[in-house]
Amino acid sequence: MKIGETAPDFEAQTTEGRIRFHDWIGDSWAVLFSHPKDFTPVCTTELGYMAKIKPQFDKRNVKIIGLSVDSTGDHEGWAKDIEETQGHAPNYPIIGDADFNVAKLYGMLPADTQGDAKSRKAADNATVRNVFVIGPDKKIKLILVYPMGTGRNFDEVLRVIDSLQLTAKHQVSTPVNWLPGEDVIISGSVSDEEAKKRYPQGWKAPKPYIRIVPQPQ
Repeated sequence: MKIGETAPDFEAQTTEGRIRFHDWIGDSWAVLFSHPKDFTPVCTTELGYMAKIKPQFDKRNVKIIGLSVDSTGDHEGWAKDIEETQGHAPNYPIIGDADFNVAKLYGMLPADTQGDAKSRKAADNATVRNVFVIGPDKKIKLILVYPMGTGRNFDEVLRVIDSLQLTAKHQVSTPVNWLPGEDVIISGSVSDEEAKKRYPQGWKAPKPYIRIVPQPQ
């Protein structure tokens, strides 16, 4: 999978019933984040944290969906552990991918992967540690891939979504370490003539190709 490609559509069973992925996304944004195995320690903390901050995604019109290479029955048992240890049970669907269909479709496992998911260890599925941010146009906007031993930073995913939504609307770019409310850069595709119409107050330009303006509202 590459940024800009259409996210593969699929049907799958989740902890909240069967879905067709593109229909489930609808006109929202989506975050699909994957896990190599149920009852793994790092993933347990991640699923709990995502449940805790789900209102932040809701505010941005972003749907959350998890995936793990086990059955939805196992997911339901795992959810109890997540609530007990993290204080929050998953409040979003988790895909049961015991047949490896979605993991293979998204390039997280080799196409020839087969067998019984229960017989596989987490290390066998170590590459199923991705975050995909998908837009309402069903295009992939962001891909993050993490090793098994490093917990993911979902506050960073929120920051990137803020940038993606802002830049899609206003033809600007966000500089290094940008946070919402800070200055942005006028996109190179916007001519100086057009920029003068959009920003009559002008802009700061340490170089002609770096045109800095306050974040559009």
